[in-house]
Amino acid sequence: MQAIRQHQFGGPEQLVLEEMPDLVPLAGQVRIAVRAAGVHLLDTTVREGQAGPFGVAELPMTPGREAAGTVDMVAADVDPTWLGRHVVVHLGAASGGYASQVVAPVGTVIPLSNTVDAADAVAMVGTGRTALGILEEAALEADDVVLVTAAAGGLGTLLVQAAAATGCTVIGVAGGDAKLDLARSMGADIVANYRESDWSDTVRKALGERRVTVALDGVGGTIGRSAFELIGPGGRMVLYGYTAGAPMPLDVADLFTSGVVVSAAIGPRLFARPGGIQRLAELAVERLETGAWSPVVDRFPLADAAEAHRALSDRRTTGKVVLIP
Repeated sequence: MQAIRQHQFGGPEQLVLEEMPDLVPLAGQVRIAVRAAGVHLLDTTVREGQAGPFGVAELPMTPGREAAGTVDMVAADVDPTWLGRHVVVHLGAASGGYASQVVAPVGTVIPLSNTVDAADAVAMVGTGRTALGILEEAALEADDVVLVTAAAGGLGTLLVQAAAATGCTVIGVAGGDAKLDLARSMGADIVANYRESDWSDTVRKALGERRVTVALDGVGGTIGRSAFELIGPGGRMVLYGYTAGAPMPLDVADLFTSGVVVSAAIGPRLFARPGGIQRLAELAVERLETGAWSPVVDRFPLADAAEAHRALSDRRTTGKVVLIP
């Protein structure tokens, strides 16, 4: 099998394609011949040696927590009818997704219909489940005016689609004309380029007397703060990260003076939801199967994992970044 291996913490150049022994599933596991593996922005910070949700990674390692493909081997205690099935899985703390093979407990594997694209499925099992958690917290209604930052990213494109399908007025904030066009194609009614210092004025002018009622923000920093200041009294803001490198500046006094409710949709809240996070992943895959969601995917060959990390960090990607073995 082939796998991306990392032996030292550092930059993207630490991600190297190597030949490894084939995997053998242990009790309760299946082996999957991978057709697509997901790349997350968190992978870039874990690569640098920062602590992720499961602590600092142990080296050497194969990164990646999302994979889709075909079951090609099962443990002796696993139903053999799994063989040949198209599946997707979130590997959690085990990682190992940047490879041509992965193993996973059969209870975590989600079956797919034969018509579903593996790369699309990868976009659902991690990013899609997070989007559902955000949407549960946001509780959108048809009369909401919804602002989505990073609207051309893997999460942003799903959130824009969901808000538009609910009947909301949707504002997509992204960087550059191509990404603004993508946000429009996903259903955004108004777009604004956050590379322009007056982007929030563009939104105010487009809205007229209306105000944002819900902001969904995963960027943080000054962009997150500008989004917060666009929300009218009684509105709400749902946070799901800070890709800008720092959280949105906010203190308790801001909550009193603005009348805005601010909550965080990821982390412990997401994992503690009723039904568990596995159920969210299954529901996200169902949205893909029914056509309710159409993920945007940016594909890279497995051997180009380092370039995928560079492009993601430099904000040169659109949608969900996926490696193809």
